[in-house]
Amino acid sequence: MKSPHIVVIGCGFAGLELIKHLNKSPYKITVLDKNNYFNFQPLMYQVASGGLGADAIAYPLRKIISKMPNVTFRMAEATSVDLNNKVVKTSIGDITYDYLCIATGAKTNFFGNEVLESHCMQLKSIPDALDIRSDILQEFEKALSESDANKIRRILNFVIVGGGPTGVETAGALAEIKNHVIPADYRELDPSLMRVYLIEASPRILSAMSEISSIKAEMYLKKLGVHVLTNTAVTSFDPAHGKLNLSDGRTLETETVIWTAGVMGKTIDGIANHLIARGNRYKVDQYNRLEGYKEIFVIGDVAYMTADKDYPNGHPMVATVAQQQGRNLAKNLLRLFYDKPLCPFRYFNKGSMATIGRHKAVLEIGALKVQGYLAWFGWMFLHLMLLVGFRNRVVVFVNWLWSYFTYQRAIRLIIRPFESHIR
Repeated sequence: MKSPHIVVIGCGFAGLELIKHLNKSPYKITVLDKNNYFNFQPLMYQVASGGLGADAIAYPLRKIISKMPNVTFRMAEATSVDLNNKVVKTSIGDITYDYLCIATGAKTNFFGNEVLESHCMQLKSIPDALDIRSDILQEFEKALSESDANKIRRILNFVIVGGGPTGVETAGALAEIKNHVIPADYRELDPSLMRVYLIEASPRILSAMSEISSIKAEMYLKKLGVHVLTNTAVTSFDPAHGKLNLSDGRTLETETVIWTAGVMGKTIDGIANHLIARGNRYKVDQYNRLEGYKEIFVIGDVAYMTADKDYPNGHPMVATVAQQQGRNLAKNLLRLFYDKPLCPFRYFNKGSMATIGRHKAVLEIGALKVQGYLAWFGWMFLHLMLLVGFRNRVVVFVNWLWSYFTYQRAIRLIIRPFESHIR
């Protein structure tokens, strides 16, 4: 009997979990991804702030897949899907499938503002993180050669838009650079001229967590020197003069705006618009099947499921959802092969966390809410364990130890200069 062919588009948290649990299964699997590595996104802000090198959070997909006899990998970008003929059109040609799994993940949501999209920095990929790292270091070098105090302030104004975990962690990392790296490495600069702003449109940061965690996180940020502006939205941006206009009437002059204010599903051409729901995500049933198609599955950030009674408005776009959906789909595909009934997906929330800086973090697991030292050590341990590959765990652990004892960021290199679109 010929093995059914599954094509998996995207190998992030969802796609990787799926193929790991279909290893040595009766299926033949082809994985498509435009990158040849798995990217551990929760630690990308540390690459952006110079705490880690890119190779510490990336792991070669071929090294993972080489141990899976029924799985092949192609470094390619899927451009569209022909649903009638069961064909995925890619940058390297057409690939046919018996079953298709879409796990393309998410992209930054600029809410239709093309100016912000063109001129703000984002943190959704390793190249993005390296661009931010270069930009930060270049701004410091530029400030050293400037004599006008007002221009120096503008150069050293760093604005993060979005008070979710990524925004909070990035703001905390920049504040620690101000407090520890500038006094040591840029002695001619006055650290007080550097300002870090965190802008959040809702009433509190980390709005997906409890109020006590939000309050504590804001307190930690302010203690580090971050200017936290809640109930404040970006109304417009003038990139020619580096002026960011806010809903509270103030204007921030800056050359660096990092946008972490939202995400949306990364869809693919060829699937009808009526199958796309809120957040630019595909409508799926309780088994993660695309509505109306028994042979097409969608998992991870790009899936919008309302059948889970605890999440009638769709699941949060986080790694734990993606991983659990990948595991559940692998189980269902095996049940499908052996003509067994499918199991509906139910998300088990293992908790949430965010780190703000040294000894400063918030962690929630069920009714347990922890802040400070214990949460910080818990955050580090969990992230170390979730990293793919023993080498990556060792590299990250050694870098963290170095940073802890020296108060320095390990990777402060401008390897690839970044050309800002803000003047």
